[in-house]
Amino acid sequence: MIKATVNGKEFTVDGKKLDGNPVEWDLLEVRDNTFHIIMNNKGYSAVLVSHNPEDKTMTINVNGNDYEIAVKDKYDILLQQMGISAKSSTTVNNIKAPMPGLIVNILAPEGTEVKKGDGLLILEAMKMENAIKSPRDGKIKKVHVQLRQAVEKNQVLLDFE
Repeated sequence: MIKATVNGKEFTVDGKKLDGNPVEWDLLEVRDNTFHIIMNNKGYSAVLVSHNPEDKTMTINVNGNDYEIAVKDKYDILLQQMGISAKSSTTVNNIKAPMPGLIVNILAPEGTEVKKGDGLLILEAMKMENAIKSPRDGKIKKVHVQLRQAVEKNQVLLDFE
């Protein structure tokens, strides 16, 4: 069973049933991110506008209309029933060194606002430079290392607010 929220309205999808009612449908990808859908003998053109697999959200344009969709599978529903947020359990509050090495550049000093994927530090290990990137949006609270400092594996490099 899947719960899908489409533009704020919730639906339950279970096999070939939508909110308990049987639905006949077929989906064909005609090119990258573009689909042809037949549902209850009607045809629709759909384009995947954006997709965030981490949040299980997407925007789909169907016949010229945008639809914001959020999907919850049975595990998401179970976590919600238990009062656990899947997102909160994966929040990263600090960055640790993935391997021993030498800090050769600090790209995000304390107080810097960063977006997910932004470079934070450059760690040189085994004659290779490794960019340490931000796993989330946030603000750098404290940088625990200095330029040209040797670090050990799992040493805390910086903290997020």
